[in-house]
Amino acid sequence: MDEDLLRALTLTVTGVLVRRGADFAAAEDAVQDALVEAVRVWPRDPPRDPQGWLVTVAWRKFLDAVRADTARRRREERAEADPPPGTGGAVDDTLQLYFLCAHPSLTPASAVALTLRAVGGLSTRQIARAYLVPEATMAQRISRAKRTVSGVRFDQPGDLATVLRVLYLVFNEGYSGDVDLAAEAIRLTRRLRAGTEHEEVAGLLALMLLHHARRPARTRPDGSLVPLAEQDRRRWDALLIAEGVEVLQAALARDRLGEFQAQAAVAALHADARTPEETDWVQIVEWYDELLRLTDSPVARLNRAVAVGEARGPRAGLDALAGLDPGLPRRTAAAAYLHERAGDTGTAARLYADAARLASSLPERDHLTRQAARLHAQLRG
Repeated sequence: MDEDLLRALTLTVTGVLVRRGADFAAAEDAVQDALVEAVRVWPRDPPRDPQGWLVTVAWRKFLDAVRADTARRRREERAEADPPPGTGGAVDDTLQLYFLCAHPSLTPASAVALTLRAVGGLSTRQIARAYLVPEATMAQRISRAKRTVSGVRFDQPGDLATVLRVLYLVFNEGYSGDVDLAAEAIRLTRRLRAGTEHEEVAGLLALMLLHHARRPARTRPDGSLVPLAEQDRRRWDALLIAEGVEVLQAALARDRLGEFQAQAAVAALHADARTPEETDWVQIVEWYDELLRLTDSPVARLNRAVAVGEARGPRAGLDALAGLDPGLPRRTAAAAYLHERAGDTGTAARLYADAARLASSLPERDHLTRQAARLHAQLRG
């Protein structure tokens, strides 16, 4: 579509949303989300009325954002009304709902999906992205879970491992910025730890604290992403890091390693490095090896490949990356980074552009687009 026409269409649709009651900033965000959807849908199914299509999709995006924001504010209000950790009882209605939705009649995967949708407030699309499956597949899974428990009495709470998985995925969505759930996930995990001495509960809490400590440095004032190597480490929350390391050390001392403890150990090594150059990548690779012995996660294999590239050189990282599914989210971005490190600027520029088209969020897409543009400029120069 012609750039001037697209700009005019964007302004028109934004104006329609404002007249319907959206504030201008929220309308702009909704229209941008609709345009991203158009890029995905229009090539195979072009609408007869592009403006009408954009208005409909943008308005739906706006309403989704309003609902998510309302739900977030309610959770924050509940969190503020909650007694601080260590005071009062460890009973929490929300945490009880997590256990009840993780019902024994459901498979762990279905229980997690249902809980994220019914209690966590995540959309089907967000849950599908976390599970690396198509949105339609996840919608069917959630529907089946609802049918399974429709006539069941919720007097048999689910298992701890499933609840931990739910809390982990809720935190990840909050940390990504799509839905502000990170603080709520930390609060619930604190509550859970107060009621159990299970080492993986402590491992999950440590992981959350160590990642959350870096959150202030993850974005610039304009909302753009800051890669870990470029973050101002003075902005990291030293108190959260200290607490996370302390919780992790206590868990590791029990000598019953689990996947959340292994992930937290990686996060602790990043937090311990005062500069990117001081990062102990060799030990990080060893922790990823431990993690893969516990769970053969494709995401863990991807992260390990990047760590291998830092510890042993980019060619070794690319070799480790070679066996992974090309459709794995962020694999293309990791390949672009490693090719750039290896000096293959042309391939890296192409892969960054490909990764931008595959990005699941606007900040990530914009970051990858800038990386591609930077390398293209070097090639032209």
